[in-house]
Amino acid sequence: MPTAEPTDCRCVITGANSGIGRATAHEMAARGARLLLLCRSEEKGRQAAAEITADTGGQVELIRCDLADRASIASAAAAVAERLDGLDILVNNAGAYFPRHSRTPDGLEMSFAVNHLGPMLLTLLLLPLLRAGAPSRVVTVSSRAHRRGRLDLNDLQRERQGYLGLPAYADSKLCNVLMSNHLATLLAGTGVTSNSLHPGVIRTGFAQDEPGLLNWLTRLGAPLLLSPEDGARTTLHVATDPSLAEVSGQYFASSRRKRPSRQARDPELARVLWERSCALLGRSPALDQTT
Repeated sequence: MPTAEPTDCRCVITGANSGIGRATAHEMAARGARLLLLCRSEEKGRQAAAEITADTGGQVELIRCDLADRASIASAAAAVAERLDGLDILVNNAGAYFPRHSRTPDGLEMSFAVNHLGPMLLTLLLLPLLRAGAPSRVVTVSSRAHRRGRLDLNDLQRERQGYLGLPAYADSKLCNVLMSNHLATLLAGTGVTSNSLHPGVIRTGFAQDEPGLLNWLTRLGAPLLLSPEDGARTTLHVATDPSLAEVSGQYFASSRRKRPSRQARDPELARVLWERSCALLGRSPALDQTT
């Protein structure tokens, strides 16, 4: 991946110790960004930060953040605020696939919490820094899997319909696009943009803990999949391309604007999802200057 001129910006990336997040972080550090890696595993995060620093000579720091734990997210956001007086780029990259039903320490369904509520809460907590850094960007890594999402607003945590890993994952990725779109509406005119993207089908650890057919198919198809460095291209494009400085509320794939699914384009669905997500997070759905 070619290295551009230094961006001289402040950037936070979640899930940056491996895969697409690691490749994105490496390139941002090589471009001269001051980089904060938010990772669940402190050991893996420290190793990634040290290796990226050694490779690029960049400014890279680790902050532990578990997106399944609201207290950990709040602590991480506070730690970012201690280090930065403004934020130029937030990349909500971290996400996971959960083949079996489980709950977070806060009692929430894991896939919905980690892939949607966690990034949403982190974004809300970092909004004061993003406003201070404006023009700034929120970049949310979704997936083409959002097209298979069939979101039921009355059963967001799949308590009635039963839990299956792939449908739950698809729903959470649909939530990413809806959240990103509604945030763009709320932030219109502030200088903070919000966009989402599909990075491509990448060779990562996706479904590695799945004991059945999906694991086998993923391993079988691995030679045909994109590398994490290829997968990071769209993230980097949305996060840094000068032509997108004022573009907001869009969905990208292969570094181009694409039309997401019909549900993902439904502003009323996005609004209600936002309100119900805020209720679960114990926050007001309205944004103000202190958010």
